[in-house]
This record gives sequence, structure tokens and C-alpha cells, in this order.
Amino acid sequence: MKMKKFDSYAFCQRLIQFLGILALLGTFVLVIWFYHLGILNDSNALKDFVNQHRFCGPLVFILVQIFQVVFPVIPGGVTTVAGFLIFNPVLAFIYNYLGIVIGSIILFLLVRQYGRRFILLFIDEKTFYKYEAKLDTQNYENFFILCMLSPISPADIVVMITGLSRISLKRFILIILLTKPISIISYSYIWIFGGNVLKLILNH
Repeated sequence: MKMKKFDSYAFCQRLIQFLGILALLGTFVLVIWFYHLGILNDSNALKDFVNQHRFCGPLVFILVQIFQVVFPVIPGGVTTVAGFLIFNPVLAFIYNYLGIVIGSIILFLLVRQYGRRFILLFIDEKTFYKYEAKLDTQNYENFFILCMLSPISPADIVVMITGLSRISLKRFILIILLTKPISIISYSYIWIFGGNVLKLILNH
């Protein structure tokens, strides 16, 4: 009886799925740790925590943002909103912006280098073909711009698909630089404002 040939690509797909689960579990553990430190229910404790790590804190946050874009297993909105809760609004925007822009450029270049096989490591074929079909439309660039402006679009998927398009790297970077500020601010304030509204409703 012949042994089944080892499929390295399938192994990578399963490994990434497994790492995605670990990342989610890690996030859960981190939340529990922050809760025990008092960071989640005490704004002063949160500020003290950040002040104790003035250099490492921002650097780690930017790296996390880059990672969550290049390795899209954790919803980016979670870390984006976290930035606005951890840092002051101006610094939070800067750190979010840097991380997301750098991560998006890296993701775009990885798709340019490795193509469809790279994308299919992270999304299923049905989703892939759904978005790939949009590449054949005449106004794909407009679709891409709208997705980058929107705070609720599947930005990472669209960035990957755009890596297969005819849009140049220079054009891609320009669009990302101009659109991401709007989506970052919109998404963050939707969640923060929405959370405050929810608290008011629950308190009545």
C-alpha cells in the first residue's frame, strides 16, 4: 500500500487555520490578563500601563497592526478601536495609520509575488472567486477605493485581490495613504460612539 503523498500547501493551509485559532485564544488570554491588572475597568490603570511602556507600547501596537493585516485572522477593527482606547486620539490615529498602511503594502507585495496560492491560504475558494470576478469589471479601481474608504468592508481581502489586478504599486500606495485615514477614524468612532449609546440604553 502506497503512502499518501505529503501536500505541503494543504499543510500550510491547516497550519494557518491552527495559528489563527491560537491567535484568537491569545487575544482572549490577553483580555483576561488586562482585566486582572485592572486595565479594562480603570482608565487610570490603562494610562499608567501605557506610560510605563512609552517606547515599547507604541512599537508593539504598530507591529500588531502590521501583523493583523498581513496575517488576517484577527478582525482588524478590534485592534484599531483598542488603539483609540489605549492612546490619546492623535497618537492612536498615527499608530493605527502606520501599522495598517505598512501591513497593506506588505500584503499587496506578497500577493504580487505568490499570487492566488497565497490568498487561498487565508480565504476559501468561494469567497476568493466572488471577489476575483470583480477584477474583470471596468471600474475595479473605484470599487477598491470605496472599500478602502468604508469602515465595514473586508479590507484585507480586497487588498489581496487588488494584488492580482493591474493597479501599480505606486497607485496602490497613493490610494491607501489617502483613504485609510477616513476608514480608521470612521470605524473607531462608530464602535466607541455605539458603545456609549449602548451603555445609555442599558442604564435606562
